[in-house]
Amino acid sequence: MILPKDTVLYKAGDLISFTYFPHDAIVGLINVMEEGQSVEVASIGREGMFGLISAIISRESFGRYQVQVPGTASRVTIEWMQEAIRVRPKLRRLILRYTEALLAQTFQSISCHAVHTVEARCCNWILSARDRIDEDVLPLTHADLAEFLGVQRSTVSTVLRALQRQGLIAQQRGGIIVADRSGLEDITCECYNRMKRVYRRLLPRSYPSVQPP
Repeated sequence: MILPKDTVLYKAGDLISFTYFPHDAIVGLINVMEEGQSVEVASIGREGMFGLISAIISRESFGRYQVQVPGTASRVTIEWMQEAIRVRPKLRRLILRYTEALLAQTFQSISCHAVHTVEARCCNWILSARDRIDEDVLPLTHADLAEFLGVQRSTVSTVLRALQRQGLIAQQRGGIIVADRSGLEDITCECYNRMKRVYRRLLPRSYPSVQPP
């Protein structure tokens, strides 16, 4: 199925009916506070799935699942997934591995948000998106990145202009082009490579096109 940009698949408290497996889309798990502020808790691409872990007991969505980068995905019913997990031990172990990786990502995301610069976090997001869709042209605007990073749009614009001056990215209407991947890796925060190591350990085929640093 096609997932258009900004589509909200679940809101906080919604009944979970399907598990989604993104192919080339990226979906963010967003926590929306009572006063309207929002923050990205995790993002999910082709390495993962969503709509299963939060349905183990209550079947209520943790937060808002919103499409950040458009693309395609497969989906199956929660009932089918639960039955498949029951009868297929290998699938159960694989899902447990992904659950551990997702918890590690959430743990790292909280720490990253608290201590790393906007520039480093921005590079992390760009590199992670590049890995997930295997394209140097990312359909991301300044407003998109500002929302994902939890900062003002003007702050993101300043960071992206600096990255462009260094020749690390190029910008076009409605998109960002990765011009120097290795240069971005030099200035991103430690979280990028740390999460790569986690996924290579738990789910070694997550990003087959990306070589270990």
